[in-house]
Amino acid sequence: MKPQLKIFKIGGGIIDHVPDLLEFLRLFAKVGGPKILVHGGGKGASEMMANLGIAPRMLNGRRITDEATLDIVTMFYAGKTNKQIVAALQSMGVNALGLTGADGNVILARKRPVREVDYGFVGDLNEESINTASIHQFLAMGMTPVFCPINHDGQGQLLNTNADTIAASVAKALSKEYKVELHFCFEKRGVLADISDENSVITRINLFDYAELRESGIIADGMLPKLESAFDALQFGVDKVIIEHALYIDDALNTTLCLK
Repeated sequence: MKPQLKIFKIGGGIIDHVPDLLEFLRLFAKVGGPKILVHGGGKGASEMMANLGIAPRMLNGRRITDEATLDIVTMFYAGKTNKQIVAALQSMGVNALGLTGADGNVILARKRPVREVDYGFVGDLNEESINTASIHQFLAMGMTPVFCPINHDGQGQLLNTNADTIAASVAKALSKEYKVELHFCFEKRGVLADISDENSVITRINLFDYAELRESGIIADGMLPKLESAFDALQFGVDKVIIEHALYIDDALNTTLCLK
């Protein structure tokens, strides 16, 4: 029987509010067994960009990353944010290891080709991107990897990769060795039928439901890459995907995704 592995992804809405971030990390610290944390960015990078006169550019929830933007997001995501999270987890008894994809060559990305849109220095992942042997070693040593959304192409170029994509890709790659449970944690209790009603959680969504919800506009913007990544993970062997509030990770009220 495969050992269980839990992978949690947190986004900027939690990272931006320090008390909420610390509360999530306290809950995460209590999760038993091997676990991995993947984090996104937050408003810090966008605020610095605004101060420098650089307008953040987003398309369907994904950041367009030019050279100046890459410098800033690397400083915030791989530097300040990642190390603050690692330091907090260490204070809570979790032997956390902060990583970019370049560290130990653990995630190898390729620059997204220009098609209708030039996303700039954005990295895409495939089935060969994840260095599962190294991650398995970290877990076997009792360490908890903490991944930021900065990867590399193996040729010295750093790349910005959507954190939902990283979480799903790591989950897929490790599902061959582990029974993987993937959690997308943010500031809502799940996918909402009505964004203004916190209690309108859609508790179960399959692929057919997802297509309808996207077509109707109920699922849009930043939720799109999250669900795209989630269903991709399910199709490639991940056991369970849950979308939930970061401060209620043990609560029954959440959105569970399934294929049928």
